[in-house]
Amino acid sequence: MSTTKIGIAIAAPSGRPMDIEAYKLGVQRLQQQGYLVHDYYDDDQKFQRFGGSDAWRLAQLNAAAADPEVRVVIALRGSYGMSRLLPSIDFHKMADSGKLFVGYSDFTAFQMPLWKQTGRVSFAGPMMCDDFIRPDPVPYTLNQFWDCLRGPVHKVRGAVADGGADNPLVDVSGRLWGGNLAMMVSLLGTPYFEAPARGICFMEDISEHPYRVERMVLQLFYAGALDGQQALVLGDFSGYKLTPQDNGYDFEAMLAYLRSRLPMPVLTGLPFGHIKERATLPYGGMAHLVSDARGFDLTISDYPTL
Repeated sequence: MSTTKIGIAIAAPSGRPMDIEAYKLGVQRLQQQGYLVHDYYDDDQKFQRFGGSDAWRLAQLNAAAADPEVRVVIALRGSYGMSRLLPSIDFHKMADSGKLFVGYSDFTAFQMPLWKQTGRVSFAGPMMCDDFIRPDPVPYTLNQFWDCLRGPVHKVRGAVADGGADNPLVDVSGRLWGGNLAMMVSLLGTPYFEAPARGICFMEDISEHPYRVERMVLQLFYAGALDGQQALVLGDFSGYKLTPQDNGYDFEAMLAYLRSRLPMPVLTGLPFGHIKERATLPYGGMAHLVSDARGFDLTISDYPTL
């Protein structure tokens, strides 16, 4: 796929860069690769832990959506901040722009109301920091991203980690939705949360102990947010530390408990989350999930492309 004239906008609706020089080099790299980069981030406007004041971060998002030269809008990074903007975002305006919005983690709080209010598909995928600023870019992550945006069908292979419990055998189809578990729970009970009927839900998180993962999944379950879902597909849950107090309660124990309680199959092995090798997932695309004991194939279609 030629990169010529593909306009990429970078906006910071959440956090700011941890290393501004590395960020600038990442922008230059995209330009050198032939992309037309519209950088709406201004480091002089940074505020506290955010990529600017609430008004300035909202202005970045609006400007990126309105730019006629832009095809793809990539979030600068996650962290926190999108929740502050939700009442002020015109999601119909975002959808009508025709842009392909990309991000994950905190960006889940954009993707869920975008889908609920407009039915517009966005992309759980790489962000500028740190996927596009790494000294050694990760081929899997970037190939997944561009292959997905090229469409019209995107495929992801998942594999159970060595030593992990076998996956249940499933063959189901439904709208793909989900994202960062903490962000999903933060939207529960608000006007911004909606689960597609008979969907396929994916989840990931970072630095959340297995008991907190269990607690959040159970909260979604008890609230009825997972009613009718065809499957729950877990990505990466790392960055936590077990202690002697856990006494054998680890991720596998938590997984076994969820599988005993939830009415839908729970699979592991999705290459998605706060990891280097990350799949790109069209949020709201039509997905077909077929598993074997040690992995699965996820095929997604019916989503906007370049």
